[in-house]
Amino acid sequence: MSLRYFDALEYCDGDVCVAPMAFRIPAARAGAMARRDAAIKRCTDIVLAVLALAVLAVPMLAAAAAIRLTSRGPAIFSQERIGLNGQPFRMWKFRTMRHHADAPPCRQATRHDPRVTRLGRFLRRTSFDEVPQFLNVLVGEMSVVGPRPHAPGTCVADRPFESITSRYADRHSVKPGMTGLAQVRGWRGETDTEAKLLHRLESDLEYIATWSPGRDLLIIGRTIVEVLRMRNAY
Repeated sequence: MSLRYFDALEYCDGDVCVAPMAFRIPAARAGAMARRDAAIKRCTDIVLAVLALAVLAVPMLAAAAAIRLTSRGPAIFSQERIGLNGQPFRMWKFRTMRHHADAPPCRQATRHDPRVTRLGRFLRRTSFDEVPQFLNVLVGEMSVVGPRPHAPGTCVADRPFESITSRYADRHSVKPGMTGLAQVRGWRGETDTEAKLLHRLESDLEYIATWSPGRDLLIIGRTIVEVLRMRNAY
């Protein structure tokens, strides 16, 4: 089935402006995911989360112990993120930064971020810091695959994400994911330009508009490959 498209024209702020960049972004499905599709996706999430937590239980305990032994503070870090229908939730990760090294939501993690511990760099490079999010999946706050959740107030060039384009909120029509179409396409890491945000949004909305169980499995498989390559993870 063909998708409807629109042109999202974005202009820069300031005294000097460049020509607008046009991005063709698929329109997301109207409203929430169909009940049958949502049920299939939820059952798949539960099965995958249970299997992953069972297989990774020992490595998770080892990682938690190593974090506690090598730096002060708890092993698990939680941060408020935006979830389904714009509702906030607490997303869990292994702590990779020094305790009390929190920054305002506008400040994203950057390459060679001085807040990150030595062990934290390894956890980030291998994406193992994300593993506790299988617990978020199990309780129904996240999905294994979906748009990556952002912290409220996250900015690019001092502008909140939601002010960059009116289509930003459409990505919240499904549960956020541990991985997504944008991530396997290489749009991972710091979102430091409006163009990067729009490219990620384009992939998020395409995922929502074209969701299928088979595509979720394909994204999971591509994610495993990307994790092994350890690109754009810091």
